[in-house]
Amino acid sequence: MSKADEPRKRPGRTRSAEPEAVRTLERGLIVLRVLGEQSAATLSEVARFAGLSASTTYRLLQTLRQQGFAHEEAGIWQVGIQTFVTGRAYAELDGLVAAAKRQMESLVAETGETVNLAVLQAPDVMYVHQVEGRGLMRMFTQIGARSPLYCTGAGKALLAWRDESDLADLVGAGPYPAFTERTLTSLAAYQAELAEVRQLGYALDNEEREDGVRCVAVPIYGAGGTVTAAMSLSAPASRLGDERVGELAATLQAAAREIAVRLGGQRA
Repeated sequence: MSKADEPRKRPGRTRSAEPEAVRTLERGLIVLRVLGEQSAATLSEVARFAGLSASTTYRLLQTLRQQGFAHEEAGIWQVGIQTFVTGRAYAELDGLVAAAKRQMESLVAETGETVNLAVLQAPDVMYVHQVEGRGLMRMFTQIGARSPLYCTGAGKALLAWRDESDLADLVGAGPYPAFTERTLTSLAAYQAELAEVRQLGYALDNEEREDGVRCVAVPIYGAGGTVTAAMSLSAPASRLGDERVGELAATLQAAAREIAVRLGGQRA
């Protein structure tokens, strides 16, 4: 857009540019999130995933590059070093990854399956750490990736012990999109599922997010005695049959108690 085409500012409305600045910031953060989720992408791919025009995306990427949040080489865009610095600062401030890392590594060594650490980012769970399993078929989740609360084991573990009056605000009133034929698509069905999670002390994603993949998840308690994170173990359904769920849940619960101690939470 040329200067001649730009809308003229009206006198006496000095704050009129603020909404546009906020919108630009929002778009920039969307682009940054896309870079984090895709790990490497072309300009056209970033634009498509962000839902923006190529020209707008290019300007935002250049700004992110200038600030160190994006890096470009041979037409491929990735997150920049400043993203790592910012993320590391968050992880160190929170202390969650540091508290959980050793136990997660022990779980993988014991079970051979992939273990994830997730936090609440309503209406999603966000995965903040992962230790990959050792099997031929390994479950991989990009750090920083998100999945809906209603169809993940981690999401159930994060929400089961919260006040039910908050549930609709956090996960939505439904109906929810179905990823598989096993996905819970109504709030009532999800509430019933969470009641069972509270009774069992662990959650199960029974191929609700992806066919052929099951997940066992447990809550991790923080300093205030509230659920601050969830830890999950993911595996192909062929390796995570019903006969193995209880044993793995107990193993995860023991590890979660140790992590809670490091966080200053409860051991129960």
